[in-house]
Amino acid sequence: MMMSIVLHYYLLISFAILYFTTEVPSVFAFAASSTSTTTTTTTTTTSDINMPTIKPSIIYTIAGSDSGGGAGIQADLKAIHSISNGKCHGCSAITCLTSQNSCGVTSIHAPPIDFLREQLSTLESDLYPNAVKIGMLGTKDLAEEVGSWLAKLKDTNNNDKKAPMIVVDPVMISTSGTKLIDDTAKAAMIEKVFPYADLVTPNKFEAEELLGRKLTSPEDVEIGAREILAMGPQAVLIKGGHSLLEEQGKSSTAPLSDDADNVSVGCAQDYLLLSNSMSEEGKPVKDQPRLCDGSRGVWLRSDRYDTIHTHGTGCTLSSSIAAAWAMGQRERDDTSINKSGEQIGALSSMYLVDACCIAKAYVNAGIARGVQLGKGPGPVVHTGFPNSYKRFPTIALDANSASTPVFLPMQSYHNSKSSDSSSSAVPLGRILPIVDTVEWIEQLVSTDGITDVQLRFKDTTDYATILNRIQQAQTLCKAKGVRLWINDYWKAAIEAGECFGIHLGQEDMAKCAQDGGLELIRSAGLAFGVSTHSYSELAAAMGVRPSYISLGPVFATTSKDVKFDPQGLETVRQWRSLMPPEIPLIAIGGIGDSNVARIVREAGAECVAVIGAVTKADDVAKAVNNLNDAMN
Repeated sequence: MMMSIVLHYYLLISFAILYFTTEVPSVFAFAASSTSTTTTTTTTTTSDINMPTIKPSIIYTIAGSDSGGGAGIQADLKAIHSISNGKCHGCSAITCLTSQNSCGVTSIHAPPIDFLREQLSTLESDLYPNAVKIGMLGTKDLAEEVGSWLAKLKDTNNNDKKAPMIVVDPVMISTSGTKLIDDTAKAAMIEKVFPYADLVTPNKFEAEELLGRKLTSPEDVEIGAREILAMGPQAVLIKGGHSLLEEQGKSSTAPLSDDADNVSVGCAQDYLLLSNSMSEEGKPVKDQPRLCDGSRGVWLRSDRYDTIHTHGTGCTLSSSIAAAWAMGQRERDDTSINKSGEQIGALSSMYLVDACCIAKAYVNAGIARGVQLGKGPGPVVHTGFPNSYKRFPTIALDANSASTPVFLPMQSYHNSKSSDSSSSAVPLGRILPIVDTVEWIEQLVSTDGITDVQLRFKDTTDYATILNRIQQAQTLCKAKGVRLWINDYWKAAIEAGECFGIHLGQEDMAKCAQDGGLELIRSAGLAFGVSTHSYSELAAAMGVRPSYISLGPVFATTSKDVKFDPQGLETVRQWRSLMPPEIPLIAIGGIGDSNVARIVREAGAECVAVIGAVTKADDVAKAVNNLNDAMN
């Protein structure tokens, strides 16, 4: 009996030692970190628990409460946490309480204005916001109170902290077409709130209410956006969840894809317009436009879902935009030497257009997974940071066109070697050396394992010189069966004849599109590759349907003056999931040898563009062979 008691006691002590010296995600882990022992057991420190290096961003939602949990602050808080993977913390100030379920609202209670004022002042004194989403302001008094608070928040003379981004979702018209605010509240919102908004996000019906007229064509939407911008906000996003043929409270019976005046053309298209000053924020080259620059107006296009389970889409979109933008600001504000994680470049370049792309993808995923919970329409599902090309939007060059013609289709080397591959697309090589002289072209075309080379000019902009060099390079490539890609100079490449493809950066692609060059490149039968560095640039690249998309710089590089932070391997993984699988992904930047190429391949890139890994190699043939092996 005594032996049994001793054994039992020994087992309890052993279990306790094991528990307190094992990494566990609880308060006990912190206690264990300060425990010393003379045995061989290990102790847990805070670094073992992967503590965040910077605090989450604070996001306010100033909106109504939906007791059914599908919209209002409930949807906002879910979206803020879910899309940011915990990088943002949501706070709420409630403007009204509703008694509702999936079938509708039965009653509304508005707390006293003084209580809203106290909510905001209490929050601000302790949890200062990085971004604020404003939802339903159903009365003139509410709009004026929030406007007064925003005025103080945005007053840089009285505020030593960075003013937060303000996203206003002007909740004015219900899905059934019911007006939710009167004219005095609308006027107060325009006068007192809009001037402090960085973005307002009306849907079709709300935009019509603001403008006092119908919007029946893409041109109407673009003109209307400029007029709403003149009301004071820095940007406007007119949401395209409704067809332009829909009336309040009822759907259009016309076939969407057959109506030239329908903005959706079978898709859901949002129109985003930024002021010039807002668009300059985060723009890599200030004097050169891109297709994703919001000051020129961008149409964000995605699939339209035939479903009624869309409760909370407006709330979710606006709060997701606020959270995504705050994630970018959080990364830019992080001045620590060792930034948290690998995902640097894509987050640090997350500005308003990028945030809108990410938020639209988030809402698309939520609608696609929507299910009925009660007797009425189901809510948007909250699914985490976007990770599917099926939900990620593209930037459409023509809102009236239902489709965009593709450039010469290509496929990755690995897909072309797959036993079940039946694609007729041209296989892209595993490596794409980029060189700046005809002499390098001559050496590389005679090297085993080279299928593609890119010629990029650094020492001249003279057209005649460039044309002559392209022709020389093309003669060398044709003799050896190597494909020649020309960087930037698409006109010379077309004139030279028999080049295989063109590669353009975002600024050059915008100029090319403006000059009608994209159609000329397609007509010439040339392949077309595009550089990307941010989410909005990825949306713009996919909108033109290129032969391949490149991402860079993956790692720090000195070969080119790059205006973006290193992307890291996590961004490579993201790009691969946000791009259609049939489009090859090329990684570029800092890929100095085969070992680096191998880890980039494992992250999802099917081809690597290399410079120094080849041009600085002691043995070029060996370097090419090793790189090809690494990309297998």
